[in-house]
Amino acid sequence: MSRPAVVKALWGAAVLVLVAGCSSGGTEDRPGTAPPTSATASAPATPGGSAGPSATAGARATVTGTLTEGLRSPWGLAELPDGDLLVSSRDERTITRVDGRTGAKTPLGEVPGVVPGGEGGLMGLAVRDGWVYAYLTAASDNRIVRMRYGGGDGDRLGAPEPVLTGIPKGAVHNGGRIAFGPDRMLYAGTGETGQTGLAQDRESLGGKILRMTPEGEPAPGNPFPGSVVYSYGHRNVQGIAWDDGGRLWAAEFGQNTWDELNLVEPGKNYGWPEAEGRAGKAGFVDPVAQWPTSEASPSGIAYARGAIWMAGLRGERLWRVPLAGAERSGDPQAFLSEEYGRLRTVLAGGGGRLWLVTSETDGRGTPGSGDDRVLRLEVS
Repeated sequence: MSRPAVVKALWGAAVLVLVAGCSSGGTEDRPGTAPPTSATASAPATPGGSAGPSATAGARATVTGTLTEGLRSPWGLAELPDGDLLVSSRDERTITRVDGRTGAKTPLGEVPGVVPGGEGGLMGLAVRDGWVYAYLTAASDNRIVRMRYGGGDGDRLGAPEPVLTGIPKGAVHNGGRIAFGPDRMLYAGTGETGQTGLAQDRESLGGKILRMTPEGEPAPGNPFPGSVVYSYGHRNVQGIAWDDGGRLWAAEFGQNTWDELNLVEPGKNYGWPEAEGRAGKAGFVDPVAQWPTSEASPSGIAYARGAIWMAGLRGERLWRVPLAGAERSGDPQAFLSEEYGRLRTVLAGGGGRLWLVTSETDGRGTPGSGDDRVLRLEVS
């Protein structure tokens, strides 16, 4: 979708070019070319009673600049110990290192064995102890691999080693987000590939949140002995994050009615395909927040400043969900609505800093000059 008329009215055509970070030479040598844009929230779209306005009053999300641009189908994002970023390209099968200060891009090469197609390809990234972990679509399945990076090899990735194989693949609903939790275990969000029955089948890895050791073995304390399955009954999980109390949150796509933000607990059933959104059915966990699919279609999430921040693809906005422990403390708020197009990934950078990745070049957007990009945000 093209940038909305309201942005043009506010900034003018020339300033809009700067907001998008556009130039003939890119922004590798000119970080932060976009002027700061401070957004207040639009009206909440989630039905149901509010927990009170105090938790949402004064919240802000300010785009302080464009770190880099010219990315093609960016999907996964991970921060290295020195503050630089790794970005995966779903369709080009590549990983790029982005300087966290200047935005300069260094291609690290193509990951062998990736077979892009539909919503599959090279997706989530995570970094731990000299390894880069990647969730990818191979010829026969979705899988998690890891590659050595750094040390004496410099800017070179080692050969991929399988961590976990056999995750179902499809043209749609491949999940793909991975992250290390506070317990140093590796978590993955998967999809049911359009075969809805997989979500309720605990023997299948589709439609689940998985928890495993860094080597891919079932993590100690998992709810089902000998299994990496941590929770089930999910449709397509592309966002996972932990709050400051160590609680796991996950965002997932609904079908036609409700997208969801869930508080994830081990062994619990999140209802798909028997329930979409709040159903109040025995045996299923209802979401903490829900949205019409036109206003969210959530991918990545992050936790910062007492709230979950959720990137919307179809909704083209950044949602803030304020939390008080395991509960919502106010209505969800929308920021940056239709200002930067589809939003794929959000990553916390410490304090109130977020990295936000756009997704206009994924085949479902309308890319403009400079797309796609990584934006710097300050939130409160």
